[in-house]
Amino acid sequence: MRGDYAAFFAFVKASGMRLKECVTLRWSEVNFSTRQIVRTGKGGRRVVFPITDTIREIIFPLQGNHPDFVFTYVAIYGNKRLGIVRGERYPITYTGTKSAWQRLRAVAGVADFRFHDFRHNFGTKVLRETGNLKVAQKALNHADIRSTLRYCHVLDSDVADAVERVARQGSAGKTAGKLREVG
Repeated sequence: MRGDYAAFFAFVKASGMRLKECVTLRWSEVNFSTRQIVRTGKGGRRVVFPITDTIREIIFPLQGNHPDFVFTYVAIYGNKRLGIVRGERYPITYTGTKSAWQRLRAVAGVADFRFHDFRHNFGTKVLRETGNLKVAQKALNHADIRSTLRYCHVLDSDVADAVERVARQGSAGKTAGKLREVG
């Protein structure tokens, strides 16, 4: 992977934000003091995303690369017609990011992982970590929880682990015993 795209892809993986939200992220939307990214998301809704330690490690060093945009690339070739100077930094673009993703997938030999699958992966991990669908909904910035249900994938092993944790707590057996004593 090109070094100038590494931070972008790390951010996408760690944040679960939509591609367009990541590509257009501006420094004016990043507040390290409040540890929040506040911006307008899909559907014109206000998005407040926490700057976790991981997110901070990714974006803090990028300050100074560009006055407006967080994620940039270094021009490998100049283009007089477009005013692009070789070696200068420019904001990454939606198209450029998609091209970088296609090249990365080809080099890695991965055929069936779409860029948007980062969001599915993120949502699934949030649900597994917290066990809370509402937290996953908020992390993914979904207005409708039905969307979150499509993003957060539950495996049979997840269900088995949850059932086992409940069984180990022993509260179900104690409650049934107390009910028999009362009845």
